[in-house]
Amino acid sequence: MERESAVLHGAFLLSDKLSHPASLSLLPKSDWSRVGQPILKALEEIGGGSLSGGSSRWTKKLLTAVWLKVLCRENDGDVETSWRENPLFALQSGLPEVNHVVLMELVKSLSAADAFAQLLLCLPDGDVCVDLERMAQHVLQSPTSEQDVRFFLDVWWALWRGRSAQTDGGESIEEVFTSQFALLTHKPTGGTPQAAKRIRLDSSLPAAATLDVLHIFFQTLNNMKNDICSSDLCCSALSICLDVLYTSFLIKEAVLLPVKKKLSFLTAAVGEVENVSPQLIQELLCDLRTAHRPAEFQSKQVTLSEGLMIVLDLLHFWLQSGLLSASVPGYPAVKLQHSVQRLLEALEEPHDATGVDLEKFKDLLKSLRFPATESNTEVSVAVAISIISHRLDDYRSFARAFAAEESWADCEDRWIDCLEQNRAAFQQRDAVVSLVATLSARLRGAGVSQCKRMLKVVTDIFSALPLEEKNSTLTAVVGVCSRGFFREPVPSALSEAFDKELNMAFNCMIQGGGGAKATQGNLDTAVSLVARVAFQNPEAAVRSCCQAAVFNKGAFVLMAGILQKLPGLRRSRDSEGAGGGSLLCWCLRETIGARSMTAGEREQLVQFASLLMRPGEGGGEPLVSPQELVNTFVLPNISGSGDTSVDLELSLQLLHSALHPDVARPGWLLECCAFPLLYVLAQLQHQTLRCWERPPEGANSHWSMDSKELVGSLLSRLAELVGAEAEADPGSWSRALFWLHHKVEALDWTVGLLLKPVWREHFKNEVPATLLAVCDLPEQEWSGLEVPQYGPGTGLLAWMECCSLSDSLQSTMLSTLSLDQRQAGHLSMFSKGALVALTQVLPWCTVSQWSRLLGAVKELICSGRLHVPFSLEYVDFLPLLDLKSFSCELCMSVLLLRVFQLLCGSSCGGWLEADGWAHVGRLYALAVRDMTSSLRAKLPLPAPAVPSQTSAAGEERSQEVLFVLSQLFCHVQHVQVMMPGGQCEPLFLSSLEIVSHYEAVMAAFPASCSSLQSQNTQHFLSTITDNLENQEMKTVLQQKIAQLVSPTS
Repeated sequence: MERESAVLHGAFLLSDKLSHPASLSLLPKSDWSRVGQPILKALEEIGGGSLSGGSSRWTKKLLTAVWLKVLCRENDGDVETSWRENPLFALQSGLPEVNHVVLMELVKSLSAADAFAQLLLCLPDGDVCVDLERMAQHVLQSPTSEQDVRFFLDVWWALWRGRSAQTDGGESIEEVFTSQFALLTHKPTGGTPQAAKRIRLDSSLPAAATLDVLHIFFQTLNNMKNDICSSDLCCSALSICLDVLYTSFLIKEAVLLPVKKKLSFLTAAVGEVENVSPQLIQELLCDLRTAHRPAEFQSKQVTLSEGLMIVLDLLHFWLQSGLLSASVPGYPAVKLQHSVQRLLEALEEPHDATGVDLEKFKDLLKSLRFPATESNTEVSVAVAISIISHRLDDYRSFARAFAAEESWADCEDRWIDCLEQNRAAFQQRDAVVSLVATLSARLRGAGVSQCKRMLKVVTDIFSALPLEEKNSTLTAVVGVCSRGFFREPVPSALSEAFDKELNMAFNCMIQGGGGAKATQGNLDTAVSLVARVAFQNPEAAVRSCCQAAVFNKGAFVLMAGILQKLPGLRRSRDSEGAGGGSLLCWCLRETIGARSMTAGEREQLVQFASLLMRPGEGGGEPLVSPQELVNTFVLPNISGSGDTSVDLELSLQLLHSALHPDVARPGWLLECCAFPLLYVLAQLQHQTLRCWERPPEGANSHWSMDSKELVGSLLSRLAELVGAEAEADPGSWSRALFWLHHKVEALDWTVGLLLKPVWREHFKNEVPATLLAVCDLPEQEWSGLEVPQYGPGTGLLAWMECCSLSDSLQSTMLSTLSLDQRQAGHLSMFSKGALVALTQVLPWCTVSQWSRLLGAVKELICSGRLHVPFSLEYVDFLPLLDLKSFSCELCMSVLLLRVFQLLCGSSCGGWLEADGWAHVGRLYALAVRDMTSSLRAKLPLPAPAVPSQTSAAGEERSQEVLFVLSQLFCHVQHVQVMMPGGQCEPLFLSSLEIVSHYEAVMAAFPASCSSLQSQNTQHFLSTITDNLENQEMKTVLQQKIAQLVSPTS
């Protein structure tokens, strides 16, 4: 820097000598060509052989120093203050005295209009006008050359561009100039700040208050119109005039120009690929921005009409002089063409232009002829790449345009290089969606290596998007084609590479914590992995999620969590493939049909579907709506017309999950064929009543008791939901109600009772007439039916069935039972009938129905309405015990023993197949477990840590409990021996549980059993087990019985 300053100082001193007998402070414009040569040569040396070769900062520093030198001379600058506060003091002080001519000629020679304008903009408005007027007088002073005109136009346009962003570190040159200008033009006196002392103006300059920027420019241009002798200068001058009119009078806010128009302008302005440079494009973008925003300078002297008249005169003059008859190709012509288009469009709107013939003005503009411009794809691509690569103005919009132009991808290497080197610029939803369309078209014709590069870079860009934008992009991709980039045949190497990536992604998830306890970090990683492969092929990714959820143990939780984070995959599948519907449901159906599933896999599928139907985050839409699930997997299959890969029981399980309170929302059921669905379920419920009947020859019975339980639960739940919805608008659903009631009349009478929540007050409860003989039911709510299967004496059978159907019916049956307990004969006959009815109902009960029936029987026993005679045939010696509080358990156990004696007798032995006997065994084991739990509640065992805290009452009651347990054990063993095969595992486990509790009571209450009593008990219970046919069960039980040793022994 010191060397450049020394060179300049010497040059200025030499020029000052050449100006003798005058000096540079009095230099006229005409002498500059002779005197200024040493300065220009020095500047060429500093600029490396070019006057404009120096850095913009150095140029601006030189102009600032020269300008401040001029101001110091005019305002008697204080050296003492300057050397302390002026960073440019060293450069400035070494210069000889100069005037404004030297400053203007330096600006002109250095083509430094931008730097000069930036310094001008640092001044107060009045001072800007003063210096502009001085510049105008300078360029108009003879001789006025083409360089003077260009200098004037460049300064004008640079001022219109406004202040540029300061990128230099530290104190900017503009700040130095501003502070020094303030010091030089304000001189405080007497210790009190005084008004500013203005620059000593030439006597030829008007007062600052009367000056106006727009007026100065238009007036000066009008005065120098004869000096404009080339088409380029003429185009530049007219273009600036039109843009000044447009920005000063015709717009009030910035106009947002579409990227395509920007690119069209830039392509035409650049012309050739060789001309593309970031500096040029930045300048062109700045010109565009300036031409589309309101001007900073508001004119007080010039109106729109006056401006139009001045420009009209200039336009007419230049047309007559032939300068605009045929524009020379180049930037000035391109800029003028766009300026004309803008102004013509703006003048279509009404404006106050009094005294101006607008039509003539527009006709003159339309008469201008411009060189033909052809669209040059190569130049457009180069311009866009330059803008994106160098992060020029609005580069993200250009990135979107670049991604959307499929033809640009023909420049394969450059196109891919741009994506690879500028990934961040393309990380926006619209750009990625456009890249998908562009890449999909390219994959069909490009080479394998190019395909891989393109697919990888586009996928990498997508992977870097925020999750919300990923979902938005996935929605768009699925909407176009659910197979993504693979909707058309692609090179096999590409398909194989994707399959490998897909498998690796899911292997990483499953092996890296794909179970129910996946951490948030694992989930986030998994979401990113699935989103990446889903972007390439949504269908394959979702299908893999479904397969992993069903066939990998515990993975359904992670897979559901992933899909819930990617609601962009919720969208309906495109219509190109078979099936339509949502992509997720389609993939689920494909997964179900892919291979047979184990019970565990079916359970995972149902749980997976339940998670998918839960509302999204913040109560948003679920991934799969219950209505969609029912329409896809339930309705077509339970009617027998759907995809056979979804069997009936699985369909029912999926329906059960759709009706879960956490999932079901009011309203959707009635839009989902609710009444036909109710009728189909009613038919299925009717069919399940024959689950133990032998199927016809060659037919497979598909009804299990679990299926019956499921169908009954579904029918009840659906009836409640539909009934509540229909009740809210009965007028709309009355015909459907009557239709359903008419259809159900042909089914078993119990089905109609399950549909009571739907009937509500519309229909009575219709039951076998024999039920009305044993119950006092109100006629306004109940009516009797003649059911052939329910002849005389079957009233209690119907009563038992009603008790098992629902809690409300059980309560009604118990409260309306017609029985005179004061008559022993009636009580005896009722008890015998109840025993027979219970025997008849037991095999056909589901677990929930059996639980209700047990509750009803227990209520009958406790209320004394059911008499159960029994004898203690299993003991030779009965101590004095109080068994009154355990009478219910003893009576229940004996009653069930009597039931099984009937059931296993010769009259009923052929009722059931092996599955039926296994079922009644499970039900009996359930009843035994219930009785054992009741005994535990009546005699809670003390905590192991405080066995000594047992009371005397507890010791006494423990003896009764041990006795009741021994009775239960004997009854269970008798039933197990009576049952066909004698190998009922649930009864064996119940026996073990009874013996284990017997041992626990003995240990907790040592006084409850003496050593002799324990030995007798061991002998007695072992003798009972001798009747078991299964040797393994017998051995295990006897080993357990051998452990019943009194603690007092």
